[in-house]
Amino acid sequence: MLIDSGSPGAPATIGISLTINGEVRELQVAPWTTLLDLLREDLDLTGTKKGCDHGQCGACTVLVNGTRINSCLALAVMKDGAEVVTVEGLAKHGGQDGAMHPLQAAFVERDAFQCGYCTPGQLCSAAGMIAEGHATSREEIREAMSGNICRCGAYTNIVDAIEDVMHAGAAR
Repeated sequence: MLIDSGSPGAPATIGISLTINGEVRELQVAPWTTLLDLLREDLDLTGTKKGCDHGQCGACTVLVNGTRINSCLALAVMKDGAEVVTVEGLAKHGGQDGAMHPLQAAFVERDAFQCGYCTPGQLCSAAGMIAEGHATSREEIREAMSGNICRCGAYTNIVDAIEDVMHAGAAR
C-alpha cells in the first residue's frame, strides 16, 4: 500500500510487515530502502554490517526465510511478509535458553575472528550454508562461504569452527 507523506517533494512510503528475529514488525519504508539500511538505520540492529554495499563482501549477510542473502542488495519492500534473522537473533534462532548459537560458541572457541567486522555475516552465512546441507568437506565449506570476505585472514579458523558445528550436528 503506497502512502503519500503529504509534504511536497517528500517520498511516499510503503507499508510492510516483517518478522525480525521472531518479532513481527509493521513498518513504513521508502521504496528504495534496502533491507540492510532498514535493519541498521531504522531498527538499530547494527550487528549486520555495511561493507561494500555492492553484494561482494558478505558483511551484510542475513537469513531471509532461512536462506542467506546479501541484505544490501535486497529492497525491504520486496521482503514483505518474510522472516528475517540477523546476528542479533541467531542465538534465539539456534541457541537455547539465552545461550549462544552453536556457531557463535564455535567461533569463540576457534578464535575465528580478529577485528570482528565480517563475523556477523560469516555467522549468518554459515548457519544458512549448514541448513542448505550441500557442504560436507573443507573444500565445499570454503566454496560455499566464498562470498564472505575476511580481511584479517581468519579463514582457517572460520572453517574449523563451521566444521565443528557441522560434525556436532548442532546448527539449525
